[in-house]
Amino acid sequence: MADRPPSRAPSADDVVRAAYSERAAEYAAALGSISAMDPLDVRFISEWAARCRGPLVDAGCGPGHWTHLLTELGADVEGVDLVPAFVELARTRFPTASYRVARLDALGTPDQNAAGILAWYSLIHLEPVRVPAVLDEFRRCLRDDGTLVLGFFASARLEPFPHAFTTAYSWPVDELTQHVENAGFVVRHAHTRPNPARPDRQHGVLLADRA
Repeated sequence: MADRPPSRAPSADDVVRAAYSERAAEYAAALGSISAMDPLDVRFISEWAARCRGPLVDAGCGPGHWTHLLTELGADVEGVDLVPAFVELARTRFPTASYRVARLDALGTPDQNAAGILAWYSLIHLEPVRVPAVLDEFRRCLRDDGTLVLGFFASARLEPFPHAFTTAYSWPVDELTQHVENAGFVVRHAHTRPNPARPDRQHGVLLADRA
């Protein structure tokens, strides 16, 4: 009998995909609605979307609630996620928007097509070494006047921590800002505030223009 080929060790994306696939419905029930989001974030993202003049990408859309909000605001938006279970949930729950499966470092969006990219807590499970490649992909997809919004866990130092689903990372604002600017963006706005769901981490937001 022929030897079986050695099994491939699961990649980091495989781990994240499996972790969220198993609990996609649970996640959607708890956090998959705009009513579960902080009103400050809803206002910030809504105002950002109103300034964008062209297609938007919700990169790491999860079960589709932000994509749906942007659609309701009149945006031409596509939700993209690594997890097929999330994409199926989004299509069922919010069928007026478009969704597909893709990795953050290979969005499948044409060069310089998007006016804006929303990556709301989408980078949190990426090992820090992978973040520059994802930011490069975001820049490739954005128009010259395009903008990027990142939501993330903020902390005094870069460190992994045991997230409810799988290992996540929190970032110092200055360090993540440097990565964003190294990728060819200009950070126009950054803020943090306490995160009631994670008292040991702050909620961070960056707004950047494609340089």
